[in-house]
Amino acid sequence: MDGYNRDGDLKPMDAEQFREHAHKMVDFIADYYKTIENFPVLSQVQPGYLRNMLPDSAPNHPESLDDIFNDVQAKILPGVTHWQSPNYFAYYPSNSSIAGFLGEMLSAGLNIVGFSWITSPAATELEMIVLDWLAKLLKLPDEFLSAGQGGGVIQGTASEAVLVVLLAARDKVLRRLGKNALEKIVVYASDQTHSALQKACQIAGIHPENCRLLKTESSTNYALSPDILCEAIAHDVAIGLVPFFLCATVGTTSSTAVDPLLALGKIAKSNGMWFHVDAAYAGSACICPEYRQYIDGVEEADSFNMNAHKWFLTNFDCSALWVKDRTALVQSLSTNPEFLKNKASQENMVVDYKDWQIPLGRRFRSLKLWMVLRLYGIENLQCYIRNHIKLAEHFEGLIAQDPRFEVVTPRIFSLVCFCLLPPRNNEDNGNKLNNDLLEAINSTGKIFISHTVLSGKYILRFAVGAPLTEERHVTAAWKVLQDEASVLLGRL
Repeated sequence: MDGYNRDGDLKPMDAEQFREHAHKMVDFIADYYKTIENFPVLSQVQPGYLRNMLPDSAPNHPESLDDIFNDVQAKILPGVTHWQSPNYFAYYPSNSSIAGFLGEMLSAGLNIVGFSWITSPAATELEMIVLDWLAKLLKLPDEFLSAGQGGGVIQGTASEAVLVVLLAARDKVLRRLGKNALEKIVVYASDQTHSALQKACQIAGIHPENCRLLKTESSTNYALSPDILCEAIAHDVAIGLVPFFLCATVGTTSSTAVDPLLALGKIAKSNGMWFHVDAAYAGSACICPEYRQYIDGVEEADSFNMNAHKWFLTNFDCSALWVKDRTALVQSLSTNPEFLKNKASQENMVVDYKDWQIPLGRRFRSLKLWMVLRLYGIENLQCYIRNHIKLAEHFEGLIAQDPRFEVVTPRIFSLVCFCLLPPRNNEDNGNKLNNDLLEAINSTGKIFISHTVLSGKYILRFAVGAPLTEERHVTAAWKVLQDEASVLLGRL
């Protein structure tokens, strides 16, 4: 038959066929990592490139795995931005590792849909145990452990984490005030808070004007000022509004700013507000005793979140969220249709994680976090974090040696914010110059960095965190930056 080949009798799940094909897949992925530095870090394709390279309909007959691999190599990989490249310094990292990959593989192999305890008891119980491990590693308050009224849950992303706690906080305050008070309740955060909070407010029906993103200043390194928060709350209370939710950040996206948790938490508590701490990026660093200080005050929080998939060697997606009061989540997110009822759930003997999240279905994500913690151990994970911070320090030192550049904000973790200084009397304070530098660097394909804007100034961000990055990659990246800067400045 035309198009039919030896793979044509591929069964949906046959152990020996799986063994054969999975070996090929592992070889393909291993070869990808061996050659990852040969690819442009940032994909250089144009929008719509793939449509012209693939058929406009699916095949009627089976095609071989080898043909598919050839297409991946020739057509898919050119359109991939290589997040695991050692020359990837953009946004924040998205870590993978052998342990994370093996956990992901096992999760895919078991392929359970663990929305309630009964659907796979091990999935629920391992998640509770492994998040208790991580909570203890971070020295979180005991109220966040599963033995009490709280506990941890793995969400897909920090965006989902902030949404579920915002919904829980909203419903908690509306049970007290009545549903008609929805237009009066107010959310507070700094203007450096991740845009996920604004999206959560949109989904939760919070009036756009009642999402207060309070201005931060360079004088406080872009941390949220307790005084400014108090002023905003006092103003809102005076006009009849109800403060109900405060989001603080440890390691903001733009500059790794750290909000003063203890002071903010006390303000939240005195005003009866839910206090959420988003440490999506920097939470990983807090497993090191010398960085734990940055979450001092977390004892005041109602919920805390960090992304294990960012900087903790755990393949995407794995966002750890802890709450002190699981009842608040369950009351807001629980459904109990007849077809899901079972004895263990009905008698409140177990946790059903479907009631702690937006979707019903959920993957066995705790396997990969469990494997990361066991195969590497705490000491190696701490060394991994410290090494990236040391590499960022190295990059910071290189900048200091070149008077054409300056570091813009104090480096705390492994992100360096910097800019190329413009000639005197530059009209836009060097904004176009740094934008042009970013475009020139990324178009080389040698490295990939990203940008932000702080106090109206266009800033370049250099985030060290890819698993394969070594000092030589940071030094080579600096050479690319210097060379492209020399070309741009030579044109002025």
